[in-house]
Amino acid sequence: MADPTDHRAENQAANPGVDKQVLLANPRGFCAGVDRAIEIVKRALELYGAPVYVLHEIVHNTHVLMDLRSRGTVFVRSLEEVPPGSVTIYSAHGVSDEVVAQGKARQLKVIDATCPLVTKVHLQAVNYAGQDREVILIGHEGHPEVEGTRGRVRGTVHVISTPEEVARLEVKDPAKLAYVTQTTLSVDDTRQCVEALEARFPLIQGPNLKDICYATQNRQNAVKDL
Repeated sequence: MADPTDHRAENQAANPGVDKQVLLANPRGFCAGVDRAIEIVKRALELYGAPVYVLHEIVHNTHVLMDLRSRGTVFVRSLEEVPPGSVTIYSAHGVSDEVVAQGKARQLKVIDATCPLVTKVHLQAVNYAGQDREVILIGHEGHPEVEGTRGRVRGTVHVISTPEEVARLEVKDPAKLAYVTQTTLSVDDTRQCVEALEARFPLIQGPNLKDICYATQNRQNAVKDL
């Protein structure tokens, strides 16, 4: 009897003469920060019951989102969608000071599932701004993590994602600059941006350890190894 999990026959029928292989990268799957956030949502549902509101999608995975919705999770894009006093979780991407203040004003029962590595970037950016430096945030405009980091800084924040944007940057004082990075970027693309920044602004400061999440780096390296 044929193994129902063996799809080689189907592949060959669809593509005669072609034997396909599926290669699985290792490591793969969710990072520790996302696993932690998902577990926080499940625990909140157990403790408080449905509905539990989550600001932004907890992970970019349709199956996980459908499962959490079926348990009573409601994903929202703004706290204005959340009834006052409700249990509300901030996703692993982190949030701005404005969102924190808004949550307090609406008397929400807030559970913060921000990834610790994202919190580290927040602290670095705030520290640089406290030194009267303009902060350059390497990341994707509009991404929840970028919006959260930018919203923690009281001062100028420039968001860039390519070396070409570095060339167009207009700053007040080239000697008073610092950069931080979104945690989920391409390591290679980020390296190019950092090199462009350091070439144009030799006095720029940056974190001692690069901010790209270790899980992101490991998974990108695993894909390269394939």
